[in-house]
Amino acid sequence: VGGTKNVDPEKVHSLQPDLIIASKEENVEEQVMALAGAYPVLLTDIAGYEDALEVIAAIGNLCNRPVQATDLVNAIQAAFDGLSVTVAGHDAPRVAYCIWREPWMFAGGDTFISSMLEKAGFSNLLAGQKRYPALTLDKLANLAPDLVFLSSEPFPFREQHLAEVQAACPGARVMLVDGECFSWYGSHMLQAPAYFATLHHQLRS
Repeated sequence: VGGTKNVDPEKVHSLQPDLIIASKEENVEEQVMALAGAYPVLLTDIAGYEDALEVIAAIGNLCNRPVQATDLVNAIQAAFDGLSVTVAGHDAPRVAYCIWREPWMFAGGDTFISSMLEKAGFSNLLAGQKRYPALTLDKLANLAPDLVFLSSEPFPFREQHLAEVQAACPGARVMLVDGECFSWYGSHMLQAPAYFATLHHQLRS
């Protein structure tokens, strides 16, 4: 039906959906509002861990699957409760989480990524900034991060980018990380705690 920014209304109309789920961050307001005149729309606005759980419950209710949604929420919460035991008693490393290159962009404090960093036992170095601030590598180095995470998405960071950031921030440990575990909400959140625990194990080894 098109991409997040260019939904094809004719394809949507051909499907005659019972429900449209839209994202405030990803979709274009005008396109969503045009479809909302013809179909029920759930507009999600997920800026943190709790928001994601609330949306799972809301979708479960709208789709007449409240029990399944509750089971999923409980399973996610249990997995993160187990992770909290793993990270308890350790200082939270100060992390700059990079999502883009040229310009270099990072996750600010009002993002789902920042919320997941906190749940994972890290401290977002850019928590005081909004959305996805752009910084030069020189400015990043001045912030003296303990860790720099290069995400697998939306920019596909690879091994060749590690050296570039490491040269600019010699005092930090620079790592490639699975962006899906930090930025995908919904059922994918079940996989995140185990990955975060493995990440901490790597950092301590």
